Amino acid sequence: MATTKKSTITSSKKANKPAVKTAKKSSTATKEVVKAVSSKKQDDKATPKVEILNPFIYPIGKCKFPTEYSETVINKLIQDIRILPEHLKAISKKVNKKKKLQYRYRENGWNIEQILHHVADSHLNAYIRFKCALTENNPTIKPYDENLWTETADIQLPLKNSVRLVKALHAKWVSLLENMDKNDFKRTYFHPAYNRAVPLQEALALYAWHGKHHVAQIEVALKIN
Repeated sequence: MATTKKSTITSSKKANKPAVKTAKKSSTATKEVVKAVSSKKQDDKATPKVEILNPFIYPIGKCKFPTEYSETVINKLIQDIRILPEHLKAISKKVNKKKKLQYRYRENGWNIEQILHHVADSHLNAYIRFKCALTENNPTIKPYDENLWTETADIQLPLKNSVRLVKALHAKWVSLLENMDKNDFKRTYFHPAYNRAVPLQEALALYAWHGKHHVAQIEVALKIN
């Protein structure tokens, strides 16, 4: 009887040993899975998501602000401001039929008539913001509803009215820009919609892109209609 009992106990111990080893292996495997999941999450955070832009809305891409505003960079941006009136004049000549004024670069987007008049309105506001920032200490600018501005009666005027306005406006703007020094470009205005101060050098980069952006949209509208 004693022999049988001892044999049973010994057999039971042997039977339990593999179970313990399996449990250890299982625990190790679980830790590896946790590490893999944790590593993947870190990789996902480290890898920036690529924004896919609609080529009809952003035919030249979104505005990319310079990493530094050297004299060369500033001069290039001023040149973009200088030549925009000629680009607007050239593109407006392609709108040689009244029906083309209603062409749109995308469904429910602005038509050509609205886009071109918008450029004049937008850059008029931009010029005033520059003047205020140069003569006041971080003035708060007045935002406006761009969509509502494209619905006022003056939008029905011939395109040449806004083309001429932009030409005269940009002549004044370029004269102002060319006589600003590096400290002037660091002056700011406060934009309440963004709740931050905007340096004039950043504003210059934005509007240099803005004009080319809308000319490209008009080109898209003429091409796809």
